[in-house]
Amino acid sequence: MALHLYLPSQIKIMEQKRKIAFIINPVSGTTSKAEMPSMIESIIDKSKYDVCIKFTTCAGNGHELAKGFVAEGYDIVVSVGGDGTMNEIASALTETNTALGLIPCGSGNGLARHLGIPLDHKQAIALFNDCKIIKMDYGKANDVKFFCTCGAGFDAHIGHTFASAGKRGFLTYLRSIFTEFRKYKPKKYKFKTEEGKFKKKAFLVTFANASQYGNNAYIAPNADIQDGLIDVCILEPFPKFRALGIGFKLMSKKIDKCRYVQIMQTDKVRIKTKKNVVFHYDGEPCIMDRKVKISAVQKGLNIAVLSNSPLN
Repeated sequence: MALHLYLPSQIKIMEQKRKIAFIINPVSGTTSKAEMPSMIESIIDKSKYDVCIKFTTCAGNGHELAKGFVAEGYDIVVSVGGDGTMNEIASALTETNTALGLIPCGSGNGLARHLGIPLDHKQAIALFNDCKIIKMDYGKANDVKFFCTCGAGFDAHIGHTFASAGKRGFLTYLRSIFTEFRKYKPKKYKFKTEEGKFKKKAFLVTFANASQYGNNAYIAPNADIQDGLIDVCILEPFPKFRALGIGFKLMSKKIDKCRYVQIMQTDKVRIKTKKNVVFHYDGEPCIMDRKVKISAVQKGLNIAVLSNSPLN
């Protein structure tokens, strides 16, 4: 029997394909997602990935779908929606080997903007054909996980009114801000950190893992999603005629220069109120306990970013 020898260059080594799932929230943002599956199928590199696409059917379904994909050993689970959808899915991926991916389709897209993920849907899909996986921090408000921001005060109040507005989109969000600003009254808060205790009356209190709420509104311009710290941003009561200037600083990454703003960094902090207040996590409103412990979990989530991202 003849013995045939093959040079290494003649042997085709087949790389094992990775598994990627796309979870689409059909009601996030203001645009239809009906064409999203065909867009994904046409752009994603099938030589690199086996693809599964699912639509959510109700609130919380994204979390359950993501848990199932983790159990099935998927490499990447992509959130196709806004920050609320992202939170549902990412919460199921923490402390696992499965990475989060983002196709931003929401009203604010705070985490995607912080990470430099393209807002163009086709570009966001193409990212996965040549991406890298990094580790990022996430936060916890008692037992609720957040990945961008959480907090109490005016922003949480707006999140509550926005969720009840019936319409989505940036214009609806702006309308809520202008309508509620005249009526909103600052609240009193008690804080406890490793450095000590203090009290503050505040227009809003934001705990930031990433730098912005969304729509490039930078509440914590220096926040770093890999430093193991939460940026605690306190906006004290201010004269109403100062609102426009504060808004300008918020949108120009200069809110930390505002005389009414205090920002500190810590890995954990407790906040206490006289009664239960409206809270938000990644823009989703809820009613939290009077006592809330905010803590950072360093590099507890894998996430897919652009291959040329400065993050490692």
